[in-house]
Amino acid sequence: MEKLTAKEEEVMQVVWQAGKGFVKDFMPLILEPKPHYNTLSTIIRNLEEKGYISHKEYGGSYEYYPVVTKEEYRQAFIGKVIANYFDNSYKSLVSFFARQDKISAEELKEIVEMIQKKQ
Repeated sequence: MEKLTAKEEEVMQVVWQAGKGFVKDFMPLILEPKPHYNTLSTIIRNLEEKGYISHKEYGGSYEYYPVVTKEEYRQAFIGKVIANYFDNSYKSLVSFFARQDKISAEELKEIVEMIQKKQ
C-alpha cells in the first residue's frame, strides 16, 4: 500500500465519510482552505492511480468510491509506524505515549482489561 500525502489522506477521509460521490459532492466536506475543484479532481485521480479508490462512469461523469477501507489503511499505516519508529514493538509504542503523558494510568488499565477479555 503506497503512502499517501497529507492532502491525499484528507481527501481519503472525506471519501470514506461520504462512501461514494462525484468530485462536486466531496468539495463541501473538505476543510478550509478548500482546494480548487480541478486540484481536488487531480488528487482523486491520484488516489485512484494508487489503488485507494475506483469509479463508475455515468455518461462522462465519474462517481468515486473507496476500495481500501479506513481500517485497512489504519492497519497498514500503524504497522509501518511501529516498524519504522518503535522496532516492531507495541510495548515501545505504548511506553512512548506514557512517557509523553499522552495516555493515563486509567487508560492503560482499560487496555489491559481489553487484552485480558480477548484471551
